[in-house]
Amino acid sequence: MNHMKDFFPDYLPKAPAEPKRHRIGLIGCGSIAQYHLMAAQSFGVEVVALADLRREAAEALRDRFFPQARVFVDHRELLACEDITVVEIATHADVRIHQIADALRAGKHVLSQKPLANRLEEGRELAELADSLGLQLGVNQNGRWSAHLGFTLAVVASGRLGKLHSLDMCMSWDHTFMRGTASENLHHLMLSDFAIHYFDFTRLVFAGRALESVFANAVKAPDQDMRPPMLANCVMSFGDGLATLSLSSYESKPEQEYLSCVGSAGTLRGLGKVNRLQRLEWTDASGTRTIELEGTEVVDRFRGSLGEFLRALEDGRPSSLNARDNLKSLELCFAAMKSADSGVPMRPV
Repeated sequence: MNHMKDFFPDYLPKAPAEPKRHRIGLIGCGSIAQYHLMAAQSFGVEVVALADLRREAAEALRDRFFPQARVFVDHRELLACEDITVVEIATHADVRIHQIADALRAGKHVLSQKPLANRLEEGRELAELADSLGLQLGVNQNGRWSAHLGFTLAVVASGRLGKLHSLDMCMSWDHTFMRGTASENLHHLMLSDFAIHYFDFTRLVFAGRALESVFANAVKAPDQDMRPPMLANCVMSFGDGLATLSLSSYESKPEQEYLSCVGSAGTLRGLGKVNRLQRLEWTDASGTRTIELEGTEVVDRFRGSLGEFLRALEDGRPSSLNARDNLKSLELCFAAMKSADSGVPMRPV
């Protein structure tokens, strides 16, 4: 069986209806920025300005993607550009929260990288600021458009799996490319910067069901030479349903991701490269089918989040990525980190 496009039309990224209406300014020109620019370029959305403390980094991306764009070192100069309607911010969370606030006060809609903030209080303050100014603040939870996660969410929402029993996610890969970067200074690199996508996904899979407890562990691998723990796991209890997450990211080869979502009426399972599963097996009363997935490239995830954010602006509705809702994913993430530090189960607060 194919990917069942006719039955599940919404798991693939959708383009904005009025791409020329949006003019984007990008703050932060590190390695992830190329995907933001590729997504905008694929939609025909113009990026008119880039800002980074390293002018050469911004200039390199400008020359590669949007040669007519202006380049700034100070993000406040970018925010002063009257033609910019949306600001994407792809810097680290410790500096990003101030840049988000600056952008909102400058009257710009903002799509922020994840996680929204390093502290829940900061995230709540940013959400309140956006609401008070009547502006959209979205969080780039692009993992929702990983093909296997997006397809699973579509099936769950359709009710075809019945009442959800369990969700199991297991990943092993080599994340040591973060060695020597600013990200290596994160206390919980795995449970925050990486796993936030899977906490967000878990919350959506079990939508409408209260999370009762989170129990997590985070430890260093044998002979590990990086600062943050690179091995982590987590059990999330929804009372009558369980989710597990396992991460092994220190020189684990070959990379592999396993997903199993079991419900009263069916099961979805898949195995493949991390974030790039190309097929799933769907089993229900009528048998087992192989689902060939589309949209498995990294840029497709960024196309999904940018497209959703821009369409929400066009429709005059809150984006599904809005910061107020994203706080629920952030609460789950912070509960997991607190559990890993304390050694006891936690409840989101």
